[in-house]
Amino acid sequence: MTVFAVFRSRAQTLDYINTVKSMGVPAQAVSTPKEAGVGCGISARFDARFLEKAKRALSSKPYSSFAGFLRDGRYLGG
Repeated sequence: MTVFAVFRSRAQTLDYINTVKSMGVPAQAVSTPKEAGVGCGISARFDARFLEKAKRALSSKPYSSFAGFLRDGRYLGG
């Protein structure tokens, strides 16, 4: 299952992708899904099995433009 990390900043999206990749998460820059209703046009895409690592990556830097994780067209809680 695919998860998207949605940001309001292209620069922060690309930085986040580099961060999660350095943690062993295979992530890609992709177009933000329309269901997100927010964003800069690109999001980070990765497999749901890496969600916990992806969440930890958020605390590594001040990602102020992070909007949330999107799966199946819905934002994940918590």
